[in-house]
Amino acid sequence: MDNEKAGATNSIFSRDYLAAVAVMCVIMMNVLDTTIVNVALPTLAQCFGVSDTAITWVANSYLMLIPMLMLSFSLAGDVWGYRRMFVIGTVLFGLGSLVCGMSLTFAQLIAGRMMQGVGAAGVMSVNTALVRIIFPREKLPIAMGVNAMVVAVSSAAGPTLAGVILHFLSWQWMFFINVPVAVIAIVIGVRLLPRNPASQGGKARFHWSSAIMNFAFFGLMLHGLDEFAQHGFSATAGIEVALGTALGIVYMHRQTHIATPLFPVDLMRNSTFALSVGTSICSYTAQSLAYVSLPFFLHYVMHYQAVAIGAMITPWPLATVITAPLAGKLVCRFRAGIICTVGMLLLAVGFALLLLMHEGSPAWQMAATLALCGVGFGLFQTPNNVTLVSSAPTHRSGGASGMLGTARVIGQTVGTTLAALMLRLFTDEQQASACLVAGIAMAIAAAIVSSMRLKDSGAHAASNIKA
Repeated sequence: MDNEKAGATNSIFSRDYLAAVAVMCVIMMNVLDTTIVNVALPTLAQCFGVSDTAITWVANSYLMLIPMLMLSFSLAGDVWGYRRMFVIGTVLFGLGSLVCGMSLTFAQLIAGRMMQGVGAAGVMSVNTALVRIIFPREKLPIAMGVNAMVVAVSSAAGPTLAGVILHFLSWQWMFFINVPVAVIAIVIGVRLLPRNPASQGGKARFHWSSAIMNFAFFGLMLHGLDEFAQHGFSATAGIEVALGTALGIVYMHRQTHIATPLFPVDLMRNSTFALSVGTSICSYTAQSLAYVSLPFFLHYVMHYQAVAIGAMITPWPLATVITAPLAGKLVCRFRAGIICTVGMLLLAVGFALLLLMHEGSPAWQMAATLALCGVGFGLFQTPNNVTLVSSAPTHRSGGASGMLGTARVIGQTVGTTLAALMLRLFTDEQQASACLVAGIAMAIAAAIVSSMRLKDSGAHAASNIKA
């Protein structure tokens, strides 16, 4: 009897492990496709005979659709099942990858990238919700740490993998490599991913009008901010942002009168959840300010060449990869608000140390400083994600998962827009310093918002892991 029970337990753990691996492999491919294509843009422009401006839509058509659809798919996961949304998203992502790889015209490539973006939105919207129901509550912080590590590794590996593929194969293989991963994940997902917990009842409803308004709101705001980042103040950017703001007011008002809103205003009433969202937006804004400005800083201030710039930035994601799983263990013992606050303060210190660097500074100091930034961001990421997701009721895990991704995209968009503004307002030598000062301000703001969670009785991670 004991042997049978042990065998059953091992079997359950094996199924959970394979299911989690399937989810994280698809997330890895989703994240890779946000960075891997950028390296190939000049090659693709030459291959399809389009301008440098037009070829940027190979990246934008993928990136913009994800936040426009993520919250809709997350609510669909709450209503119809996270497993179903994961499988549908993976199917679309795999088919989109196949279309991209087989494209003979630029229009076909853009259509494939849009299909990939829709699929990626479906997967990312329920990613953390699936992790939450796959793993026991006491294992959630470690699982979220591994998930954060996968994202960091994928972000760091994208440019290198693209270079290897372009050197030894052809650009089509940047997309074809997704297909077998998608097929395996679909098979595993259908067989092993768990169904939603039964606590939802049948009360949740999907509101198509809210989904349309959400799509239009984020589309107008993101494209308007992108227009501003690319061309500065213009009539197009102003009209889009104004329309987006007006639509957003109507959209948010509507959400307050819905039992299971698409934009999770019900979850935002929970102070721990709301503060975690605020911390996430501020921290990703700081990260984006640094990521955009660091190449300029290393080139104009430190006078590094292009090859050396890529190598010098590597310590940041590498340190995040190492720190994120360790932070998952720390969150089981210490308050998440404390860990996140320390992480953001370390990030601010790292930015301040970068401001002290000059052309004569040794490379090891630069590498150590960027590693400190990576450690700070790694300490923030896992505890904040755990707190955000676990502060929501189990049946609203999809809404929490979607809001986690949406907060990240909002922060990245704001950071990129602020960086573009700094690059226009200041000289070559001053641009990066201005971005880093703004990054320090945002990192400190993230630390302050995070520390406010210490006032909540439920701020301790061990309590948050409960539904």
